[in-house]
Amino acid sequence: MNRVTNGFLVFLIGFVITTFSLYLWWRDVVRESTYQGNHTLVVQKGLKLGFMLFIGSEVLFFAGFFWAFFHSSLSPSVFIGLIWPPVNIIVLNPWSIPLLNTVILLLSGLSITWVHFGLIAGKYMQVYYGFIVTLFLAILFTGLQVGEYLNAPFNITDSVYGSSFFSLTGLHGLHVIIGSIFIFVCFIRFLNLHFTVKHHLGFEFASWYWHFVDVVWLFLFVFVYIWSSL
Repeated sequence: MNRVTNGFLVFLIGFVITTFSLYLWWRDVVRESTYQGNHTLVVQKGLKLGFMLFIGSEVLFFAGFFWAFFHSSLSPSVFIGLIWPPVNIIVLNPWSIPLLNTVILLLSGLSITWVHFGLIAGKYMQVYYGFIVTLFLAILFTGLQVGEYLNAPFNITDSVYGSSFFSLTGLHGLHVIIGSIFIFVCFIRFLNLHFTVKHHLGFEFASWYWHFVDVVWLFLFVFVYIWSSL
């Protein structure tokens, strides 16, 4: 099997394991909150703190990859020609698909905020269409990212630039997929009347996670795409 096939198999296995783990986690949380009524105000505060710490750990996770990127780009070694991007690396145009994906993610951040306002105000048609728009934008972003990968003039084995580029954007893409599943589950829960005006903690967590994904992409767009192309 070639490198593309091996990479796809690794991604597929990781996706299946992640999806199944999320299913088990969210199944128990939905059961405890919606059907058993165990999520009192005290429990909700604990869940919010726990999710904040989780996002904090994700921030540090990305920080490690950005550290590797800046370590190599700010002080290029002789092995890559003492320049950044390395010799013979043709970088992607940041003003094409990356810019479009930035607009798409920012719009999705607005649409999911629109959903939140709709839930608080009890405007359920607004919530419905907001979910549809957000999920559409998330799928569109993922599709464009896959297309960019397929047409990239370099791969993950092309020096430290290829490794850092695909590690950072691929890790972010995985978070986009997880966030999309998170939002889709919230949409199904909304259709099943699990959320009320005052109790929609599961959606709040999905919204926080999605805004985190948006912010990470802005850093990727500015440094990995724009700065590397200068």
